[in-house]
Amino acid sequence: MNLDDPSQSTTLIDLLHYRAFHQPTQTGYTFLVDGETAAVSLTYQALDRQARAIAAHLQSLCSSGDRALLLYPPGLDYIAAFFGCLYAGILAVPAYPPRPNRSLARLQTIAADAQTSLALTTYSTLAKIGRQFAQTTELNSLYWLTTDNIDETLAQAWRQPKNNGDTPAFLQYTSGSTAAPKGVVITHKHLLHNLGLIHQCFGHTPDSKGMIWLPLYHDMGLIGGVLQPLYGGFPVTLMSSLMFLQSPLRWLQAISRYKATTSGGPNFAYDLCVRKITSEQRESLDLSSWEVAFNAAEPICPETLEQFAMAFAGCGFRREAFYPCYGMAEATLIISGGLKTTRPVCNTFQGEALAQNRVVLTEIDTDSAPRLVSCGQTLPDQQIVIVHPERLSQCQEGEVGEIWVTGASVAQGYWNQPEETQRTFNAYLADTQEGPFLRTGDLGFLIKGELFVTGRLKGLIIINGCNYYPQDIERTVEQSHPAVRPNCCAAFSVEMNGAERLIVVAELERRSRRHRQPTVNSTRASVKLDALTVNELKHVIQRAVSKTHDLPLHAIRFLKYGTIPKTSSGKIQRHVCRASFLAGTLTLVTE
Repeated sequence: MNLDDPSQSTTLIDLLHYRAFHQPTQTGYTFLVDGETAAVSLTYQALDRQARAIAAHLQSLCSSGDRALLLYPPGLDYIAAFFGCLYAGILAVPAYPPRPNRSLARLQTIAADAQTSLALTTYSTLAKIGRQFAQTTELNSLYWLTTDNIDETLAQAWRQPKNNGDTPAFLQYTSGSTAAPKGVVITHKHLLHNLGLIHQCFGHTPDSKGMIWLPLYHDMGLIGGVLQPLYGGFPVTLMSSLMFLQSPLRWLQAISRYKATTSGGPNFAYDLCVRKITSEQRESLDLSSWEVAFNAAEPICPETLEQFAMAFAGCGFRREAFYPCYGMAEATLIISGGLKTTRPVCNTFQGEALAQNRVVLTEIDTDSAPRLVSCGQTLPDQQIVIVHPERLSQCQEGEVGEIWVTGASVAQGYWNQPEETQRTFNAYLADTQEGPFLRTGDLGFLIKGELFVTGRLKGLIIINGCNYYPQDIERTVEQSHPAVRPNCCAAFSVEMNGAERLIVVAELERRSRRHRQPTVNSTRASVKLDALTVNELKHVIQRAVSKTHDLPLHAIRFLKYGTIPKTSSGKIQRHVCRASFLAGTLTLVTE
């Protein structure tokens, strides 16, 4: 390897070697144990040493190319184990430790699909969750290795694997929001290319500073929060997503305290800050260092961007910092993004036209005219096309279709699923035979080079020949009354008597709604709220959906707090909600 130029790295091993050699004492990672001030850190040299020790132990247990399940709580042990797998030539399979008395179904599916032979975790974690695994064949049969008690002198016994850019680095399992999770095969070449795109788009320099609360087993947390800072040679501060969810203020306090320049998350994170952080708490924040506030992984709501920018302008936050982008595990991570220094592009469209897959801009701002935020433009060395999902021919500008992408970041395919790999990763345009393309399964359109994502192809609701995007209906339901819990609603359709019918399931707030006053930050209510019966609340929601979407709501079910099915990354699992509705197994509230 050329130790004078990190851009010449062909693997992540080369990259960490470079940092450990040239910047041995620089702190690469700091983890906030309590989400606030209690911190532990790791230098590049220390990470390299721990990774070599773990790798040497792994090399004595298994062969290159074997898969290892990573089950770690948030923290630096996870990072050391991930690089330990890379150093050993073992394919890491990032996952998350199950909570007590929770289903192990997803973990069992991943372990069986990846054909893992061993699992890595910490000593304390194994002591907590070991009993759960005794009842499951897939997990009980694994060889369990705790890595936080491995002697670092083993690093001397490490043998560098014969890796190159085409060697698989790890398996990134999809969230499972629309189907069972699938393992995306990510190579070193894919990672380094995508990391280069992110570095360029975000304008990173050695003076950049990251702050990430996203789960490290998720692609945005792992690649954006762990590997991107290593690629750019700048420090990152990490915290548990649980610490953020318990108190969104901790996220912004960390940005303020550590002068972070890059941080972000899905749309709901910004919405949570607006609703949960009081005006008094904002007075202590300084967000003037924040240059890139990326927003991805779920539909971007323009109202959320506006409300966040207004709420935190006094803290030094600038609208130009918002960075909407689009990506997915099958393309390693980022697919499209804009210019770092410009404000997000937001346009209003005719709702009736979108329902017919046509794109018509309008100046009229009504409830039925959706406003959409652009996710930026095609990035270097990649191509995005919009395709008719049935005819497989390229759409004209001004038409909605499936988003297809090709480029050096597109992954090899799904682990051990050749038919699904062929269908998803090897698509060709029927009219020009151009390809292969990755079929993203997302719907959207291009206008003047700007990509607008409208929804998931599998989640699209088609009633009476018109298209409806579930996230639009869900937003209407959430905004219809404060009793509906934000970001905890699912809209889908079911066939009844030969016709598609609209169904909505929604969680209700846990707190009593009798005489509850709205918070000082609430934009969802401005008057005292009296308790409603379930039937009265149904009528409120039905009227809102009918008025906004001109669509009858066939049935609505109210769920108990915290029971709506979500993926590990927080996305609503609409297909699970639909199956539970049909089976009659939803956890419903009573009068």
